[in-house]
Amino acid sequence: MHIVTLAGSPKIHSKSSSLLAYLSQRLSQDAAFVQHFSLQDLHVPALLSGDVAHPSIKALQAAVAEADGVIIASPVYKASFSGVLKTILDVLPQDALAHKTVLPVASGGSLAHLLALDYALKPVLSALKAQEILSGVFAVDSQIQINTQPITIEPSLRERLDQAAQQFAHALRCRRSYADTTTLAYSA
Repeated sequence: MHIVTLAGSPKIHSKSSSLLAYLSQRLSQDAAFVQHFSLQDLHVPALLSGDVAHPSIKALQAAVAEADGVIIASPVYKASFSGVLKTILDVLPQDALAHKTVLPVASGGSLAHLLALDYALKPVLSALKAQEILSGVFAVDSQIQINTQPITIEPSLRERLDQAAQQFAHALRCRRSYADTTTLAYSA
């Protein structure tokens, strides 16, 4: 399984990026190859100008194209996902998420931001032709402590992340199995 993670936080160390790190570690145990992209991995002037010819943007596009699944994380600001994430998604081709399983995760200050995944992020993922968008995980910021080493994730959140990782891995295996079966049927 090839998985790409997209971090939508402007910070290197953030609560939403901590969710990605936890999921990446969990999925790596299932023999998944996880490739991570954040603002720090991309050439910011190229990103802001939409310069899709820049090598860092091309590398992002190629990784997403090759991926079986994508995990997208963002902090929630003003009831929506971050502008950084929107800018990253804007440099992807219009059908970048076609035939991909997508797991959205977010962190926010309170449960009042819970619906940001459904009402703000999922429509954008659908516009990028994502066919299978899992329900996702929303974390309240108080459930994650990034000032400790190792980062502390509240047990109830860890349990939800573990379930999401299992569902994501299962969906990827099913999609791959279906693709393999379809390929065999057409080649026979």
